[in-house]
Amino acid sequence: MTTRAELTEKIIAHKTFTGVKWADVAKEVAQSKEWVTAALMGQLSMTREQVEKAGNALGLNFSDEEMALLMMVPYRGSIPTQVPADPLIYRLYEVVAVYGTTMKALIEEEFGDGIMSAIDFTMDISRTEDPKGDRVKVILDGKFLPYKMY
Repeated sequence: MTTRAELTEKIIAHKTFTGVKWADVAKEVAQSKEWVTAALMGQLSMTREQVEKAGNALGLNFSDEEMALLMMVPYRGSIPTQVPADPLIYRLYEVVAVYGTTMKALIEEEFGDGIMSAIDFTMDISRTEDPKGDRVKVILDGKFLPYKMY
């Protein structure tokens, strides 16, 4: 029996070996590269049609069991450690640790008491050229959900 983590490793290894880009897979699946990457990394569920299209784009023939794993609702937020050890993920964690209270204060000042949805949500990651070194641009766009009184 294959685990979801093993399937993720298989997908990443195959993608690395073949040189397929996440954007190419996303184009085939007809979703954003961010959404498709999250789904194939085990954080979102796909439809059977999306799994088939992703498999075709990757050049992978998913077994029925693997297809089912990609279609299942995942256990989200499954980073293996409380504080991530991977340097890139840690830096994103650090951004929230350092600027999280600032983001919270500014969101509450603008919108009131509530949260940004991670369900009604989009993300865009892109490169911005800069003479001092290219920059990473991350846009998080989530619906505001106010807390209700009851």
